Amino acid sequence: HPGGKGGRGMIFALVGNQNCGKTTLFNALTGSNQYVGNWPGVTVERKEAKFEIGDDQATLVDLPGYGYAKVPKAEKERWGKLMEGYFASGRITLGILIVDARHAPTMNDVTMADYFLQTGCPFVVVANKMDKLKKSEIQKNLATIRTDLELPEEVTLVPFSAEKGLGRDELVKIILDAVKNA
Repeated sequence: HPGGKGGRGMIFALVGNQNCGKTTLFNALTGSNQYVGNWPGVTVERKEAKFEIGDDQATLVDLPGYGYAKVPKAEKERWGKLMEGYFASGRITLGILIVDARHAPTMNDVTMADYFLQTGCPFVVVANKMDKLKKSEIQKNLATIRTDLELPEEVTLVPFSAEKGLGRDELVKIILDAVKNA
């Protein structure tokens, strides 16, 4: 893997729609205190921070939310170029696709999952905001996410709450496994 042994040189990229909880997750994993807002467009440039993986360090990248249908074409193109810079170069150790568990995945979520599957870039799907669901909705919503994203069994779907820290240990384990297998 480019970048050397252990976690050094490894990059984990957070991707997802605007306002899905990427920056909250970024802060939880890295100990950063990036600004979080509950409206689209808070992260407009990528943010990077080092984080500890055992005795090593890796980089976590919080990419801007890819927006919704009403995002101007120039903004979508800028986002696409930013993504290509990371993913086309093979620099990503693991993509972390965050979806809002309260809703069916958007067309952008489906496109991103398909991109990972087509390129072979390893990725995990984090179903964020699980704490906002009723217990009776959890399994149905997780099944909808897996079906709509057409996820094969080998792609892990992690129930998560970035705000409450639920699912954090499972995600850290997945990250550690990615480091071991890189």
